[in-house]
Amino acid sequence: MSVDTPEELEGLQRVGRVVAETIAAVREAAVPGVTTAELDAIAEAVFERHGARSGPILTYDYPGSICLSIDDEIVHGIPGSRVLRAGQLLTIDVAAELDGFHADAATTIAIGEPSPEADRLLAAGRRALAAGIEAARPGATLRDVGAAIEATVEWDGFHVARELTGHGIGRKMHEPPTVFNWPAPFEEASERLTEGLVFTIEPMITAGDPQFAAAADGWTIRSLDGARSTHEEHTVMVRRGGALVLTDSVA
Repeated sequence: MSVDTPEELEGLQRVGRVVAETIAAVREAAVPGVTTAELDAIAEAVFERHGARSGPILTYDYPGSICLSIDDEIVHGIPGSRVLRAGQLLTIDVAAELDGFHADAATTIAIGEPSPEADRLLAAGRRALAAGIEAARPGATLRDVGAAIEATVEWDGFHVARELTGHGIGRKMHEPPTVFNWPAPFEEASERLTEGLVFTIEPMITAGDPQFAAAADGWTIRSLDGARSTHEEHTVMVRRGGALVLTDSVA
């Protein structure tokens, strides 16, 4: 969507804060011995406290309040009986709706102390997200955003899963435009960014071959070669002087 009024911005900021609070609560509880179902229940409790609803359930009838993906699972891992172990990587992906507005964010964390290799991957994901946000300025194109992301990822020695993208968001969980994580040659990637445009920036990168496939559950996307992955995401609004991150806890 494109923000046209202060009331729309306020609504997006409210739901963005719910998403940020949910990620923080799940992150704090994500320790060895906890199940992903227990983490999902924590997220559901945060939603209920604010009167928010799960975006994936509302939009797609997804079998969990949030997505929780482990190691080689790039996105859409289903919460359940799996017990977290030290050394694993966990992606916490939260989308929520509140009063007709949607926001979406994700982060990947280590359970316990990360290995040096895992720490490099996590840092690369954070840098890629920051590069994409920095490129999201009025007059730039979506291709500029994708180019900034992929250049950062490749500099760090990793790979973008190109077919996985960000998206417009606001009145719905998924709206136009498609936000590529690479300098896609498609016409839609040449769209110029205008003030007020709201979308997600979400680099999804792997430590190995960027090819992936859907798991048997029909939801989870995992790397074909078993390489670990990271997924960092924010919902942002384009504005002069730099994008406003709506899923930051202080937005």
